[in-house]
Amino acid sequence: MAGHEIPEPADRKQVADPMSDPQTVEETRHSCDPAFRHGVVVGFDGSTSSERALAYAIGMARRSGSGLIIVHVANRLPTTVWAGCEPPVFVDVPDHRTEVLGLELACADYLSEVPWVLVERGGDICHELEEVGREYSADAIVVGSTHGVVGRIFGSVAGRLARRAQRPVVVIP
Repeated sequence: MAGHEIPEPADRKQVADPMSDPQTVEETRHSCDPAFRHGVVVGFDGSTSSERALAYAIGMARRSGSGLIIVHVANRLPTTVWAGCEPPVFVDVPDHRTEVLGLELACADYLSEVPWVLVERGGDICHELEEVGREYSADAIVVGSTHGVVGRIFGSVAGRLARRAQRPVVVIP
């Protein structure tokens, strides 16, 4: 289930996986710029809600004298959608939206007030925002609220993130 983690039993034998070692995982990810340590993470997809969250996060970063980490989570779809097979395997769907968002942000005058970086990730939005927050030791994660039927049925990103995050989450209406 999205948003819930099931802990492994302590007595279960683990198979050695090089990616399960936290140090190996850290080495495979690009190290983050120290200038953005303890910055403000904001989820951004170009929607009106995320634009309001971005505006709030800019002010928050400016007031605290920190950097802004703008995160766009690209689409990932289970292959079962196309193949009808089990178990579900996720594939990256080409998402050029991040490039478009990056160009729009680079031309935006309102971002000249704070140092910022755009990070693209693929996967579950809540997990990826929290992961970026952990990598940058972020002081807070800012997201826009979800409006509409999908958010009511499946639960909003903001609600799921607020329940599972290890740092403050600011939800902008």
